[in-house]
Parts: sequence; C-alpha cells; structure tokens
Amino acid sequence: MTGKGLDTKDPGDSDQGTVSVEDLDLDIGGVHLKGRWLTPNGVDTGPVLVFLHEGLGCIRMWKDFPERLCRATGLRGFLYERQGFGGSDPIPVGPRPFDYLHVEGEQVLPQVLDQVGIRPRQHILIGHSDGGTIALLFAAARPMEPLAAITEAAHVFVEDVTIAGVLDAKTAWETTNLRDRLARYHGENVDGAFHGWNDTWRRSAFKGWTMVDELPDIRCPLLVIQGEEDEYGTQMQVEEILRWSSGPAEGLMIPNCAHIPHLQAKDSVLGAMGEFIERVLHQG
Repeated sequence: MTGKGLDTKDPGDSDQGTVSVEDLDLDIGGVHLKGRWLTPNGVDTGPVLVFLHEGLGCIRMWKDFPERLCRATGLRGFLYERQGFGGSDPIPVGPRPFDYLHVEGEQVLPQVLDQVGIRPRQHILIGHSDGGTIALLFAAARPMEPLAAITEAAHVFVEDVTIAGVLDAKTAWETTNLRDRLARYHGENVDGAFHGWNDTWRRSAFKGWTMVDELPDIRCPLLVIQGEEDEYGTQMQVEEILRWSSGPAEGLMIPNCAHIPHLQAKDSVLGAMGEFIERVLHQG
C-alpha cells in the first residue's frame, strides 16, 4: 500500500557493483508476470532473497535496495511484479476480491517460486506492505518452506489509521499528479493498480479483514519492521505479529520513518536486514 508519502523518483544510474541483473517473463496459469534475478558475481547456489512489492509497487519502485542487500549478504535475489502492476498482465479496474492477499500468498507465490526453481528451505521472503502480508500468509500456509521472512509495514488487520491513509491517497489521486507519477512505473496498468488497491481497502466490509488467526501457523524466524510515523498502521501491527506467531520473532520500530522504511531509512534497514539474515543462515 502506498499513496501519501509516495516516493516515485528514480535513483539514477546507481552503481550495481558486482550484482548482475537478468529480466525474465513468467507464465502463471496463463497470466504473464515480469520477474528479475539479481546475482552477485561468483554466486550461483544457496538461499535466495525473494522481494514482494507493496500494493502500488513494482520491480523498479524498490529502487536500488534489493541490489544493495544482495551485495551486502552475498545472496541472490528474485523480484517479480504481481498481476496488474508494472509490466505484468493487467487486472480489471475496480475493487479486488476480499481474499486477494490470500490468493497471492497461498496460490500465486508458490507457483512463481516453483517456476523459477526456488525450492523450499532455500528462500527468505522480504515483503513491503501488501507484500509483507503476502509473505506472512505464505509462511502460515507453508510453515516448513521459508527459511525466514522479513516484513516492512505489513498489515494483519485493518485499523482506523489505515482507512484514513487510504482516503488520503484517494484525494491525492484526484487532486495531484499522483496518477502521472505512478504511470511512469505501471504504464497502462496504472488505473487498475491504484483502484485495485484503493477501492478494495475503502469498502466498508473490508474493515473486518484480518489474518491474525493464521499467525500461529508461522514457525520461521521473523523480522517485523515498521516506521513509527507510518501513515497506514500503528505499532499494534508489529505487536500482534510478535504475540501470535509461533517461531522466533523480533520487531523493529524506526523513528522518523513513515511507510517505506527501505527508502526512508535505507541504511538502518539495510543493516538490520543484513544482520538478521546472517543470524538465520548461521543458526540454520
């Protein structure tokens, strides 16, 4: 999820160092999705960092953060764009089914991992916002498969502040150049991407959405990150994940940071993720 506070500036020609980039096309049940491999030089095996974008995100909107984390950890990375985002196939304009996050986490993500050859116990999920929720849903449905999961600004239930942030994003869509800025990343998908997120979360019946009951099924280590000034959620999201998940879990609240920690507090997040990943691999 992203609207207010959206960072849509390109990073320019950032130095990718020793990380090579390979774009690819996926076919998931007849739906075309865009993917990307990030490979540090000399690395062709071992665990993979799987990046899951936010509710208005795509590969390019991660900026250079995935490359930096792959370079710091010496691990390969894989990113893909869900249907309706970036260069992947479109979705109809309008609200999505209430279970769309469950579908992505429990049905689509397993197919994507299988198609690109990422096997169980060989991946660490890194999800931002909707992507964080999708990572948690996958980990709950397949508790023995991920080595670990890292979330940023994930939602496990809907708060009043969440709805207020969504409404602010709708106002920005209608009164600012937000559509044009997002169109740089989503092209013809831009209307479906925005309304598929915003219209869904604004529906009154969606206020009752939750995945808290599924959190006890999560057994893998978790790092749960959130900005203290997140315009879409409070510390209660982190507390619920830590309280109910069954595996080792640690939370990180970042001061002076809103909804996009990997861009708004890049160095802090990079360090925290790197240290967590090192502990997971060492303990495993």
